[in-house]
Amino acid sequence: MITHSKRLNTVEEYYFSKKLREVSKMISSGKPVINMGIGSPDLYPSKNVIDEIKNSLSDQNAHKYQSYQGLPEFRKSISKFYQNYFQVDLNSENEVLPLMGSKEGIMHISLAFLNPGDEVLIPNPGYPTYFSVTNLVEAKPRFYDLNESNNWFPDLTELEKSDLSKVKLMWVNYPHMPTGASVDVNQYEELIEFAKRNSILIVNDNPYSFILNNDYLSILKVNGSKDVAMELNSLSKSFNMSGWRVGMLVGSDLNISRVLKVKSNMDSGIFYGIQKGAISALNLSDTWFENLNEVYSKRRELIWKIADKLNCSYDRNSKGLFVWAKLPGKNPCAESFIENLLLEKNIFIAPGTIFGSNGEGYVRFSLCVDESKIVESLKRIDL
Repeated sequence: MITHSKRLNTVEEYYFSKKLREVSKMISSGKPVINMGIGSPDLYPSKNVIDEIKNSLSDQNAHKYQSYQGLPEFRKSISKFYQNYFQVDLNSENEVLPLMGSKEGIMHISLAFLNPGDEVLIPNPGYPTYFSVTNLVEAKPRFYDLNESNNWFPDLTELEKSDLSKVKLMWVNYPHMPTGASVDVNQYEELIEFAKRNSILIVNDNPYSFILNNDYLSILKVNGSKDVAMELNSLSKSFNMSGWRVGMLVGSDLNISRVLKVKSNMDSGIFYGIQKGAISALNLSDTWFENLNEVYSKRRELIWKIADKLNCSYDRNSKGLFVWAKLPGKNPCAESFIENLLLEKNIFIAPGTIFGSNGEGYVRFSLCVDESKIVESLKRIDL
């Protein structure tokens, strides 16, 4: 009898993979479910971007294997983008690595830096993939607490009271998903000093900088940060290109070369047309973000009204693509709450618990829903 690997026992199927099957079945059976749970942008990329991929299809090199490091002009566009928006200098030759979305980057980084038994600091609440990938590479997840009282920033003093000798890697994510919390350059400096004191590689996952946020910030803005930090970014949220699967990893020449060793054995380059479209996206004017955020701002105002109707509390200063809301009452159960909402009102939102134990008592609304559907959700809750 063929058996699966032991590492499969350490992970479960991704929550949204399972839940969306359930939602799809409800819709197929005639239930008018409104999905406000997942952060998959429903808006289109720029026309310039779509035209670029169309026009690229007749290029001589369009259908060949591509460079593992991506097109030189793509890397240069990433470098220019980081300089323009984050004031971070990157050598496009060796400090930039295009990716098929930042999710694959989490795996590549983990394979490049972690040995079995190494410990990894993972935010609670945080993106579930940090945990699952850590398990898959046979490293040891070690959660650090984030909570509302500290604006979802780690207590580094408390962390250093524990034994960090086996910690090799720390995942951070600002603007934070799912809470929308942001940090300033001083807090990034604290993280970099913490990393240097403890010989830990910090990876900041930074795909939400441009959504309902005007304070663009990269952890690599901190002097000396490249020695101990890398940053993931993505075009999925900022440019409505989630299905294109295109992102980037930036960091020192040495660390990028380590990840490239893994990546070059895992794929044969990003499709040429996707890279050409990404170049066009990275060169759009600020008007793109202004128009995008005008839509999201209107949607967020309506979702705040839904949260008010549900007697939830939330932070109006949060950033990113979601509204993180605290449920009313004493010791509320997030999963029971969202199940009742789904069954009674045909509205699906995400329970905070899928992001970690510190998400209990919270729910997450996505802004990736047409305004008319949000209005319809508001009407259903009023009934």
